[in-house]
Amino acid sequence: MQAILRRIRRRACRAATAVFLFNAAIGLVTPADAAAQGIGADTVLRLGDAYRALATRNPGVAAARAFADATAAMIPSASLPPDPQVQLGFMNYALPGLSPMDPLGMIQLQVMQMIPLPGKLALAGQAARAEGELSRRRADGALWTAHRELAGAFYALYESDQQLAVARRTTALLADIEATAQALYRVGQAQQADVLRAQVELARMSEDTLRLVAMRQGTAAQFNAQLDRDADATVPSPVLPAFPVDVPPMDSLVGLALRDRPDVRAGEAAVTASDRQRALADRDVWPDLAVGVQLARPTAGMTNTFMGSLMVGASIPVFARSRQDKAREAAAAMLAMNSAELRVTQADTRAAVIGAYAALMRARRLAALYRFTVIPQADAAATSALASYRVGQVDFTTVLDDRMAVNRYQQALYTLQADEGKAWADLEALVARDLMNADSTAVPAAGGDR
Repeated sequence: MQAILRRIRRRACRAATAVFLFNAAIGLVTPADAAAQGIGADTVLRLGDAYRALATRNPGVAAARAFADATAAMIPSASLPPDPQVQLGFMNYALPGLSPMDPLGMIQLQVMQMIPLPGKLALAGQAARAEGELSRRRADGALWTAHRELAGAFYALYESDQQLAVARRTTALLADIEATAQALYRVGQAQQADVLRAQVELARMSEDTLRLVAMRQGTAAQFNAQLDRDADATVPSPVLPAFPVDVPPMDSLVGLALRDRPDVRAGEAAVTASDRQRALADRDVWPDLAVGVQLARPTAGMTNTFMGSLMVGASIPVFARSRQDKAREAAAAMLAMNSAELRVTQADTRAAVIGAYAALMRARRLAALYRFTVIPQADAAATSALASYRVGQVDFTTVLDDRMAVNRYQQALYTLQADEGKAWADLEALVARDLMNADSTAVPAAGGDR
């Protein structure tokens, strides 16, 4: 039995040491470190600083913008006719000497221009402009998606850091409770099991600390990936921005999302582009005209005489059933597909806004309940239980249960705050506009909580 007790004490000591080491390991970075990472020179990380770094460092956003630029560069040429063809010919030369035959030898210059059927170039230009709009909206969507993902990592980091702070405070309180149990045990007013139970809870807090530190490291790697930095680059501790006091009505948010969400606008541009392509395919069955002029000069005899010719031709759709008709069917199918995808995107947008709005309201209401009611009452109960234990009015299990309940509620509060921040980020990505000041800082409430 004594050997078992010694092993438990050794484990508790190792756990307490681990807590101390991990608490030291997750300290804040220096201003020089933060400045070197491109996210500001403060010892804390603000969401606005992260957003500004994202706009210049995220490779996905850069790729989408480059593709949009490439598509825009192709728009002017879409409504231009094909380039003219120029041919230079040496006609009627004798073989094998390659000498001009008299009087048939001549030098000939020919210029041909394909003239599309009226309306084709206008439709091609409209389709190209719609494709450019599609690429630009997708680039905007890539930026807002990256904003949402970066904000998710930001709030997850905030949650981990604050829960680690709660774990540190809880560890210190458990150490005081364990010291109280030790003192009462020495004077015969407590049982040895109370001391052992306190040491076990200290070991559990060490386990929670290990888990939270591992979660923070993984989240920091995701945060760094969004900014195209090394996975192990140091990330400062995030500071919670001030969330808006008032939440816009859900119907208003749904309307804004259906009007301004980049995915919806991209879907509309895709429908426009496919509609123009379908109209263009309908006209492709009609032949295009070809107009050319020819200038010839004899190489012998009448060297001062020039001859001219005018040529008019047309393309003949001899494979219309297999080519033009199939192209029309493909264009119609693409229009139907893009129209259906637009309706899906609109339905998903409505559902996403409603879901994010519900998550936001849930997090706000529960956070207020925890901050102003649950945590103060639980903390008062834990303080009262410890005082009663010292005078022998309650058992030790009640003391530990009440204290660990406070720990759970405080950590849950920070989870709810992170959930609210993620919901705001989701709504911002859906309506494609800022709904809160990312550079603001939340004013701590009593007890250090927002």
